[in-house]
Amino acid sequence: MGQAGATKKMGLVLGGGAPNSPLIAGALAAFLDQEVEFDVISASGAGVLMGLLYTAPLEGSPREALKRWADTGVADTIYKMMPVNYKLFHKPGKEADAFRGVFSPHAGNSVFPGLQKVMGGSVPWADWTQLMMSTMSPSSLSSKSLGLCAHAPFLEGTIDFSAISTMKPEFYINAYNLNQHSMKIWDKREIQVEHVRAALSFPFLYAPTTIDGEDYIEGAALETLNFDPFIEGKGEHVDTDVLVVLDILGDERLLRKPRDLYDSWVGSMITPLVNISKQQLRLFELEHNTDHQTGEPKRHMLKLELMAAVPDQHIPYTMDWSSSNMQLLFDVGYKAATRFCRQNADVLRFAEDTEMAA
Repeated sequence: MGQAGATKKMGLVLGGGAPNSPLIAGALAAFLDQEVEFDVISASGAGVLMGLLYTAPLEGSPREALKRWADTGVADTIYKMMPVNYKLFHKPGKEADAFRGVFSPHAGNSVFPGLQKVMGGSVPWADWTQLMMSTMSPSSLSSKSLGLCAHAPFLEGTIDFSAISTMKPEFYINAYNLNQHSMKIWDKREIQVEHVRAALSFPFLYAPTTIDGEDYIEGAALETLNFDPFIEGKGEHVDTDVLVVLDILGDERLLRKPRDLYDSWVGSMITPLVNISKQQLRLFELEHNTDHQTGEPKRHMLKLELMAAVPDQHIPYTMDWSSSNMQLLFDVGYKAATRFCRQNADVLRFAEDTEMAA
C-alpha cells in the first residue's frame, strides 16, 4: 500500500496500565513495522515509558527497545512461587541505591542490558541471580515510608533523555500536582528523568516525586488518558486530523474475581481505573471531538482497544508480571495493531511506498 493522506496531522494517545503495558509495546512495534508516523504523542502512566522507548531509547533501535520490554517479566518458575516483579520494583532507600550500584548495577541502572547479559544471557538463571541480589538488598521501608518502592532507578539506563527535546514528534506527559491540586503537563522540551518518575509515581507503590518543591503523583491515577494536548483551551494540537487512542484499561473484563490475595491487591488498584478510562473516552468524544453545531466529529478518532484482542481464557492472567504473560501480550498487541493498520489504511498516514506486512 502506498502513501495515504500525507498532509494529515496525526496524534497518538497512550494510556496507563503497567503489567499489561506489553500490549502497548507490541502495538507500537507494529506501527514502526508498518511505518505509521505520528506528529504528536500524549502519554500517561505506563504509556509514558512505552512512548519513550518508542521515540528515545538509550540502546538499540525503538523496535528492539519495545521488544526488550516484554523480556522484563519474571521467569514463570519463579513467578509461580513469588508473584512480584523484583526486576522492575526495587527496595527504597539510600543504602538500597548504593547496593544496586555496587553489587547489581544492571538492576539499578539499566534493566534491559542486565536481562540480556547477566549469566551469559540465560534469562531464567539471570532471574534467579537477580532474585538473590534483591533479597540481599537493604531497605529503608518502614511504617513511615510514603511508598513501597524506589522510584524506577532503571530509567537513566533505558531512556536517552538528551534526545527527547529534539526528537521528531511532539511529546507530552502528565502528573498530578498535590500542592496545586491540578494536572501538570510537560512537553518534550521540559522532560527530564524526574518528570518521568513523577508521571510513574502511582500512590502507595511510590512516594510522591518532588520537583521544585512541589509534590506529584502519577497522572494516570486520575486521568488514564492524557487528552489535554488535543482539547481547545488546554492544548496546542486541536488541529490534529487523526487521533489514535491506545487504551488498555477501559475493558470491564478486568473486573473479575481475584485468584488470590496478591491478585486482589492488584485488582484494587485497577478497579477504579477501568471506569475512569471508559468515562474519559466517552467525555472526550462527546464534548471535545464533536462539533456541537453540526454533530460531526472534529477529527478521525480511532480507538485501538488492545484488551479486546486478549482471549477470554487469558484475562485472569493479564495483570501478571510473568515472562509468559508479557510475551503473550506483546504478540497480541502487535497482531492487533497490524490488523488495525490494515483496517484503517484509508485514514492512517504511511511512509511513502510502504507495503503493508502480510
